[in-house]
Amino acid sequence: MKLLVILLFSGLITCCGGNSSHSLPSKLLLVSFDGFRADYLQNYEFPHLQNFIKEGVLVEHVKNVFITKTFPNHYSIVTGLYEESHGIVANSMYDVITKKHFSDFDDKDPFWWNEAVPIWVTNQLQENRSSAAAMWPGTDVPIHNTTPSYFMNYSSSVSFEERLNNITMWLMNSNPPVTFATLYWEEPDASGHKYGPEDKENMYRVLKEVDDLIGELVHRLKVLGLWENLNVIITSDHGMTQCSKDKLINLDLCIDRSSYTLVDLTPVAAVLPKINTTEVYNKLKVCNPHMNVYLKEDIPARFHYQHNDRIQPIILVADEGWTIVLNKSLPKLGDHGYDNSLSSMHPFLAAHGPAFHKGYKHSTINSVDIYPMMCHILGLKPHPNNGTFGHTKCLLVDQWCINLPEAIGIVIGALLVLTTLTCLIIIMQNRLSVPRPFSRLQLQEDDDDPLIE
Repeated sequence: MKLLVILLFSGLITCCGGNSSHSLPSKLLLVSFDGFRADYLQNYEFPHLQNFIKEGVLVEHVKNVFITKTFPNHYSIVTGLYEESHGIVANSMYDVITKKHFSDFDDKDPFWWNEAVPIWVTNQLQENRSSAAAMWPGTDVPIHNTTPSYFMNYSSSVSFEERLNNITMWLMNSNPPVTFATLYWEEPDASGHKYGPEDKENMYRVLKEVDDLIGELVHRLKVLGLWENLNVIITSDHGMTQCSKDKLINLDLCIDRSSYTLVDLTPVAAVLPKINTTEVYNKLKVCNPHMNVYLKEDIPARFHYQHNDRIQPIILVADEGWTIVLNKSLPKLGDHGYDNSLSSMHPFLAAHGPAFHKGYKHSTINSVDIYPMMCHILGLKPHPNNGTFGHTKCLLVDQWCINLPEAIGIVIGALLVLTTLTCLIIIMQNRLSVPRPFSRLQLQEDDDDPLIE
């Protein structure tokens, strides 16, 4: 009985251990289509992307970090850190000590990025490896004095084809070999802002173009012989929601502009008071019922958005679909940045390659979980991070994973087997111990005396 139990649990331990050894470093390409909302997959046709998913894995929802904007979330994906930890807390930032400003037009100062170590830097510092990047945010900045060996300075005018050409060339012809590469594309984010995600006609056209680009990516990898040995992750930074001119929060109706500076605007606005903070807070608090107003120390813990000097003293968070403005005009028909618990803010993740299962679907992971998974695939030691590798184990072929219902089933099944075996052993022992009727009396070999006188 003890032997059976030992064998059962040793087998489970062996399975759980997995096998992460590789003779050669794996290669990984990380691709982001900005603003790709998760439920676009259900509401539109994506023949190329669906073929990619059929041969790989799909995570239907990725819970991203708050605030759900482009720069913060792209940096969370590649560092595994919440924004308060990696320091890119918004698309626009201000540092009160250095008086420095950050924006998507002025983002090259390493000062803003050096609070974390992105995966391309970690990979770059490994022996006989290099990294490459086609316009992923931060890759054209010398973070900790290191850039990828091959990168492109950001320019939205550069075509997807040119970016893809460079990435595939670097993956094939570099020495030391490129083992980690990133590729970024601005759509469907740009069109989501322009038309709004509920504009079916225009979004259908744009999303078809995105799917065609995915088809071009897969075709290129196959033609160049990279497809079977390269791990590819396709994901995004955030989703998109519809905005309306009937859902405006006009700060000018509540407080005079001279009393504060607006560091970042809508739908999460960062407010730096010029006068007494309490006075500014009290005025904004009663401004609009569709806007939550937080002092920095009162920001909900679930946002993980409090412990960094770049987070301003007052944060305004609009309800989904509402826009914070300084006048009555609506700047965008679609927007993101809202509460990261909203499904409209969630992107998806699809992956294909030798590291991933085929035809597997998973409900959800966190965006910070992607980083430890990528480090595992590349054989890198991850820096301290907020991700959980266990959340992504089910995606990987070298990891043993099981969900709760399956675990319960296995435990119950094992108990039933053990109970059955125990009962059988007891029954057999009882049968052997009961004397058979009319059995002949057996004499011992050394018994010389007769039994009956």
